[in-house]
Amino acid sequence: MTDDTVLLGHGSGGQMMKRLIDELFLDAFGSPELLAGNDAGVCELPATGRIAVSTDSFVVTPQFFPGGDIGRLAVCGTVNDVATAGARVRYLSCGFILEEGYPIDDLARIVRSMAETAREAGVRIVTGDTKVVERGGADGVYINTTGVGEVPRGVDLSGAACRPGDAILVSGTLGDHGVAVMSCREGLGFGTDVVSDAAPLNRLVAAVLDAAPHVRCFRDPTRGGLASTLNEFAAASRVDMEVDEDAVPVADPVRGACEMLGLDVLQVANEGKMVAVVPADEADAALAAMRGAPYGGNAAVIGRVGAPAGDAGPLVRVRTAWGSARVLDTLVGEQLPRIC
Repeated sequence: MTDDTVLLGHGSGGQMMKRLIDELFLDAFGSPELLAGNDAGVCELPATGRIAVSTDSFVVTPQFFPGGDIGRLAVCGTVNDVATAGARVRYLSCGFILEEGYPIDDLARIVRSMAETAREAGVRIVTGDTKVVERGGADGVYINTTGVGEVPRGVDLSGAACRPGDAILVSGTLGDHGVAVMSCREGLGFGTDVVSDAAPLNRLVAAVLDAAPHVRCFRDPTRGGLASTLNEFAAASRVDMEVDEDAVPVADPVRGACEMLGLDVLQVANEGKMVAVVPADEADAALAAMRGAPYGGNAAVIGRVGAPAGDAGPLVRVRTAWGSARVLDTLVGEQLPRIC
């Protein structure tokens, strides 16, 4: 690592975070499951088959924001990561780091939200841990959740499985979560309320798999947004990708906020959206399944997988309404701190 200290950009979902993961964590831990580079590691169990496991920590500030809170976020984030492996999500653990002096009423509100969201997702919280640190040692509350799910036989999804000609789908409007948290934290008003999209998407994923059995991969575009997700797919599969800018669903208030703040909405975080890459002949079926599932009403086909990567390496391009193209890169540093 070339960096001497941890910086906010190391949690951005962009290039700094990738370097930290690649050069520190993957170099040290280096299991085949981690090196596959997917959101959930799929492991063999001799007696019962394969499971998918994912863990995540949530440090969002503020803990309560339009459309959700840190508790809902913690459940949705891990449920969705496990679901990207095509797994039936069964169980969650939760760990709390609490700061001395944090209001019990706020903690109870977070815990109730987690319980309600777990019931909505059809998963059970089966174990947990609580630690309390000195006043000033944390921003009130941090939460870690780990999820476990069963991977059905015949399901083998990976970001390295994309093929030229495949279709790229997204399950709904982009940028809602990042803009909602930022507007709440910074006291910004955009004329119309923007709310977080935090939602459990395991049932949506299951519906798409039923309708399009040859899905290549799923990914929830959280930190770094769609840009980081597609660049990860392109790098893993060694292919170029192209997105039609006009096809990407974005709510007008979110688009306006991003334009006002100079942000690329394709790099803004989401917590209740799913990206899928599917064979072209299954794209219509996958799209119909998304639109028929909870939280998928605004789903769209937004692009396609291009040719194998050339000498410049895998590239993701955005085709604009004027017919020109720009390269869609990952974040270099930090854009929206503490969005999850």
